[in-house]
Amino acid sequence: MVLSTIGRLIWLPIAFLISAVSAMLVLVTLGLERFTQATAGQLQDDDVIVRMFEIALQGQVIASGLTLLPAIAVVIVGEVVRIRSALYYVLGGGLALVSIPLLARYGMAGGADTASAVVWQVMATAGFAGGFVYWLLAGRRA
Repeated sequence: MVLSTIGRLIWLPIAFLISAVSAMLVLVTLGLERFTQATAGQLQDDDVIVRMFEIALQGQVIASGLTLLPAIAVVIVGEVVRIRSALYYVLGGGLALVSIPLLARYGMAGGADTASAVVWQVMATAGFAGGFVYWLLAGRRA
C-alpha cells in the first residue's frame, strides 16, 4: 500500500508534465495553422515584424507558469475526489486552457477587448487533448 502511494506521488507529476507538453504541442501546431490561415495574403512587409512581436508577447503570457494553475486545480480535484471519468479530465482540461485568456487580461488595464473565436477554439482543443492524455496516463486509476 505504501509503495503504491509513493509510486502514485511520483507518477502524477510526470503524467501531468507529459499532458502539459502534449497540450502545448497541439496549441502551437493548431495555433500556427490558424494564424497562417488568418493572415494569408493580408500582411504587408511593415506589418510582419509588428505582428510577430505581438505573437511573441502573447506566447510569453501563455508559457508562464501561472497558466498551469487551472490545470493543476483540475488534477488535484480529480485525484482527491477519485474521479475516473474521461469526460471530467477532457472537459476540465478544456476549461482550464480556455480560462487562460481571461486570466491574462485580468491584470491588464484597458483589457476590455475579448479574444476571437479562433483563440477560444485553439485553446479549448489543446486543453481537451491535454486532459485526455492525462486521463490515459493517470486519471483512469485515480
